[in-house]
Amino acid sequence: MRRGLASRRGLFRGLLAAAFIVTSLAAPSRAAESHRLALQISDDDPVKMRAVLDVAANVSRHYSGQGEDVEIVVVAFNGGLDMLLEDRSPVKERLVNFLKSMPNVSFIACGNTLETLAVKEGKRPPLIEGISVTQVGVAMLMDLAEKNWTIVRP
Repeated sequence: MRRGLASRRGLFRGLLAAAFIVTSLAAPSRAAESHRLALQISDDDPVKMRAVLDVAANVSRHYSGQGEDVEIVVVAFNGGLDMLLEDRSPVKERLVNFLKSMPNVSFIACGNTLETLAVKEGKRPPLIEGISVTQVGVAMLMDLAEKNWTIVRP
């Protein structure tokens, strides 16, 4: 009887080990997944705009240094939209360099804020080339959060 119990325990341990190996192989590794970060800029403050760019650069370097992918999107609305405007961005030169050298970082303008500025200024202000537009910036952040993106407001 004792021998039968010992062999059943051995069989059970073997099955557990096999189940662990199969589960480990079937589970996607974190390194294979792309990290996803959305940065919010909603203040017309050059210091905060530079902080957003600093965070994007630091996070991008961190993960690429580990051999991992990271996708970063900067969503601008309200006063933060100035960051993306051709005629008044206080960080224009640096932002253009991002667009050229960091394909994993994208910039998105809020269409509602653009429309508000167009009414206020009599024309729609031009965006820096390479900037995308979404109708509602906050709704985009919500959608990204619901898709497990990390949302940060530096």
